[in-house]
Amino acid sequence: MRLLHTSDWHLGQHFMGKTRQAEHQAFCAWLIEQVREHQVQVVLVAGDIFDTGSPPSYAREQYNHFVVALRDTGCQLVVLGGNHDSVAMLGESRTLLAQLGTRVIPGVGVQLQDQLLVLDGADGEPAALLCAIPFIRPRDVLRSEAGQSAADKQLSLQQAIHGHYQALFELALARRGELGGSVPIIATGHLTTVGASASESVREIYVGALEAFPTASFPAADYIALGHIHRPQKVGGLEHIRYSGSPIPLSFDEARQQKEVLLVEVDETGLREVSALPVPRFQVLQSLRGTLKTLPAALAEAAAEGSAERPVWLEVQVEGDDYLSDLQVRIAALCEGLPVEVLRIRRARGSAVASLQSEQATLDELTPEQVFAQRVQQETLDEADVQRLGTLYRGVLESLRNQS
Repeated sequence: MRLLHTSDWHLGQHFMGKTRQAEHQAFCAWLIEQVREHQVQVVLVAGDIFDTGSPPSYAREQYNHFVVALRDTGCQLVVLGGNHDSVAMLGESRTLLAQLGTRVIPGVGVQLQDQLLVLDGADGEPAALLCAIPFIRPRDVLRSEAGQSAADKQLSLQQAIHGHYQALFELALARRGELGGSVPIIATGHLTTVGASASESVREIYVGALEAFPTASFPAADYIALGHIHRPQKVGGLEHIRYSGSPIPLSFDEARQQKEVLLVEVDETGLREVSALPVPRFQVLQSLRGTLKTLPAALAEAAAEGSAERPVWLEVQVEGDDYLSDLQVRIAALCEGLPVEVLRIRRARGSAVASLQSEQATLDELTPEQVFAQRVQQETLDEADVQRLGTLYRGVLESLRNQS
């Protein structure tokens, strides 16, 4: 059986005031082509199909159009909820989409067996079992206990998630026995693992979520399809535990990444092969760094990849220059006549001086810790003062999180 492992589409994302609608539409069309070309039986989206719990109507429409287009190929679709997805919103169309060959697991439900799916092969016979585990919220698997420290809460959550995986895997083993004992078992997850390499666009928007899950705590599944980290990678160097990454760059530090989806082949012996299918770049993003003297050449080079219809989206980091109140005006003058669009300007020390249009979007991309770090960089403070302020700030954050 062949399946395509993908995740973190973030339909409906607004990137510093820019919609990603055209990119997502192009990606969906490309993915349908890959399904036909490689004769894929299952497309698996491992969480964060949407960017927010209340996505715009055009994002929901894109989702629905993809479901219908994929159904015409005869391919099955499995959608798992991520930390950005709303359990209620994903679940509201679950019954309807089931009639179109799509199975949606928005969150951890009451019945464990609802997360165990049988995936059919090209001949219509059971070809794999899927432990379809979405993003796990602490309230799904834990009861709050008074007096627990942050470390204790993390350990309890880690143990509870491990227990959930193990219980579902044991259910899959029993089901495999009923099917004849030669069906591979696939598992999913939407979480951060120990050692995973993230990017600035990965935001843990659910307070109290697990910081990192040990690789050894996963069950002995033949393949584990993960989402949440936007950089495609193997986990712990293991061939069978992977993040597919996001299909489009969701931040400037992802601009140079080759985005991909993973073509996974399994049979009665287990995992046969995992192949990366490179996703075309539908919108050029670049991050440039230099002085006002060196930037013109860099801008001209970047402009070569753009066009009047599709300008290059730029982040410009200015270094080596004194403070200039008219920096944005100067950068705009350098870009005049070029097929580029500057979405963010930064000074080399790391503080952003974005336009009012993109200021809110920039803030949304940062964690509370990053906001604090960037604010401190704007002040002249002794190291002792920085550490003292950091301790106080972390205490306030922990207090707020405990109230959530």
